[in-house]
Amino acid sequence: MYFIKKQFIYLRKNLFGSTFTPLNLDMKNTKPTIHDISKVLNIDSSTVSRALNNSPRVSKKTKDLILKKAEELGYQKNTLASNLRTSKTNTIGVIVPRISRNFFSSVISGIEETGYKGGYNVVIGQTFDNLEREQKLVSTFLSNRVDGLLISISMETTDYEHLENYKKNGGPIVFYDRPVSLKDCPSITINDFEASYKATKHLILKGCKNIVHFSGVQKINLYKNRKEGYFSALKEYNIPIREEYVFEAKLSEEDGIEFAKRILKMKHIDGIYSANDTAAISAIQYLKSNGIKIPKDISVVGFNNDPISAVIEPSLTTINQPDFEMGTIACSLLINLIENKNIQVQNLSKILTSELIVRNS
Repeated sequence: MYFIKKQFIYLRKNLFGSTFTPLNLDMKNTKPTIHDISKVLNIDSSTVSRALNNSPRVSKKTKDLILKKAEELGYQKNTLASNLRTSKTNTIGVIVPRISRNFFSSVISGIEETGYKGGYNVVIGQTFDNLEREQKLVSTFLSNRVDGLLISISMETTDYEHLENYKKNGGPIVFYDRPVSLKDCPSITINDFEASYKATKHLILKGCKNIVHFSGVQKINLYKNRKEGYFSALKEYNIPIREEYVFEAKLSEEDGIEFAKRILKMKHIDGIYSANDTAAISAIQYLKSNGIKIPKDISVVGFNNDPISAVIEPSLTTINQPDFEMGTIACSLLINLIENKNIQVQNLSKILTSELIVRNS
């Protein structure tokens, strides 16, 4: 009877005609390393390392040989060790208020595609618009040494100490959607003032005179700008500004229902401009269930162009944002900041174009 030893001897010729050195590997207990591949192929370990990292300094023929042997031996790159040597993880942290919102999921799709093309992994955490969760996420990303941070702040965030700490001890930060005035931290946004002005003007031109505004939390600059755009359109058409017509909340489905209940107790309301689609849609459904005809009795404009806005009855007029594009631009900018430490951050922020999508509401 013959017994097969747990020993593998490789005797082949390498590219330069020399004989390979025999190599003993216990494949059950030993993970192949760069040095094992080097010994098998009789090629310098530094060349093997360059080939495995796709360096242009290694010829295609040599690279293919090394990659093939690495696969045969079951070699896996020790990413942690590599990160410790280079002080770089090739990982981007992304903080999002709510992944369930279509706008944010589309932004993340743009971020992930751009990160993948650039050789970066993307790690995502959501705050549910809670400051404490945001602070913990930033701390976790800092501890795990992500190379940079993409963030849309929570509705509760007014203190930026945790972000300052990451910027000082971690890497660059790029804000998307919800901008923050933090030194050397660019942002990718839309012109929320202009978009809200267009939305409110559309309602006015449809004949609305008593327009309620569903506003996000005014601690956030984005929602301040949307409120100001609403006020600006009212002023231009000599419609009185009534603070009691501004309903402030986190704009959840439940908020939309509560706002609709308030509207039913008010007189003469003929228009609603909501700073997101979520609250607008739930308000429409509640108002309809209570005998209000949309848009005959009350016209409605939302914001974000969520997919459901096109299929509800009536379909919702809304502001469309370039969400996927926002993600790709924000991620590209962050990678540029990570890889070019001396880049001038001034004037890197971008304001993207939005559009009013007119439907039946």
